[in-house]
Amino acid sequence: MSQDSVARTLQYLAEGLVDDPAAVSVSCLDDRGTTVYDVHVADDDVGKVIGRQGRVAAAMRLVARAVAMKSHRKIQVEFGP
Repeated sequence: MSQDSVARTLQYLAEGLVDDPAAVSVSCLDDRGTTVYDVHVADDDVGKVIGRQGRVAAAMRLVARAVAMKSHRKIQVEFGP
C-alpha cells in the first residue's frame, strides 16, 4: 500500500464524521523516516474528528497504521483546522 492509500483512507473516514465534508483535506510530509499525515477539517468539525477523550482520533490512527503496515512505513496522524 502506498502513502496515497493512507491519505485516501483518512480522507474517507474524516468526511463521514464531519458536517462539512468539502472542507476536509489530508496533507502528507516525510520527516526523518516517518510520514506525517495532517488531517484538516473546518473549525467547527475539529471536535468531531477528535472525539471524546480522543477516542475517534485514536481509532482513525489505528486504521491508518493498519493500512500503512503493508508498506512497512512509520506514520503519524495529526488533526487540526
